[in-house]
Amino acid sequence: MSMSFGKIIATARYLPEKIVTNDDLAEWLDTSDEWIQSRTGIKQRHVAEAENTSDMCLQVAKKLVDKAAIDPMSLDFIIVATMSPDYTSPSVACQVQGQLGAKQAMAFDVAAACAGFVYALATAENFMRGGMKRGIIIGGEKTSKLLDWHDRSSAVLFGDGAAGVLLESNEEASIIKQMLRADGERANALTSGFRKNSNIFHEGTETSTALSMDGRGIWNFALNDVTKSLKEFIGDEPVDYYLLHQANKRIIEKIARKMNEPIEKFPMNLMNYGNTSAASIPILLDELVEANVLSLNSNQKVVLTGYGGGLAWGNLLIQL
Repeated sequence: MSMSFGKIIATARYLPEKIVTNDDLAEWLDTSDEWIQSRTGIKQRHVAEAENTSDMCLQVAKKLVDKAAIDPMSLDFIIVATMSPDYTSPSVACQVQGQLGAKQAMAFDVAAACAGFVYALATAENFMRGGMKRGIIIGGEKTSKLLDWHDRSSAVLFGDGAAGVLLESNEEASIIKQMLRADGERANALTSGFRKNSNIFHEGTETSTALSMDGRGIWNFALNDVTKSLKEFIGDEPVDYYLLHQANKRIIEKIARKMNEPIEKFPMNLMNYGNTSAASIPILLDELVEANVLSLNSNQKVVLTGYGGGLAWGNLLIQL
């Protein structure tokens, strides 16, 4: 029996309507458009109001099904990468599965923060090699509900959105190579949504917390660990584009220099969306496909690199 692989046959994204500019944030934060842009490259972000994470992910799933003209009942799996689910349980993926009518699909979430989409896509590819025929992978975040909107260090960075891909079984693989890494010893560098131990047998003083980040620690992690692993991963492989997690313009520029690659190979859209965590790479991927910078079935070689809370990071080399 010949081995089958996962081929990306469609991409899609969904962004909530409300746009919050840096000037909007400056109305209640001690900050300015110049301060935010000079340090991060971010100009604005989308913020979901009534919509929750599952609502945005469902819109992406519907778009993928429509673009590929398939029956949701033909899906074998739905995987959602998120650090901002509606509930601890049910998973966002199960909510999407039910509302999409994909009754044959198994469904679960991946919690790997900003590396989540890379982790989820690698997981999906391994399912395809195990004989599954078709599945959806989505990165979706409503990070806005995790933030302390009066904390300047984090409120200016994040945005909401969702995007994903549809994988189908094929003799040719989209994912040529994968490398996934984690360092839990530095787990406290980015934390979010701590739930206090509040059972009847325990009287503790813990409190639930908003998202908190050691900015300098994450900066060093990205420029040292992530860059080192990316160099090791690529070796001498020619790469057309690097789709890095869209966290900070200065980080991406520095990684490009360390890789001795032109900045043109590192497309960015974080100026429009901020850091959308697990959604950032698939949002960028779909925008580039829509703009014909990338084309499915083109044989372009693209690296997807996600990194963030966990600490978790990973690289995928894909051939479109």
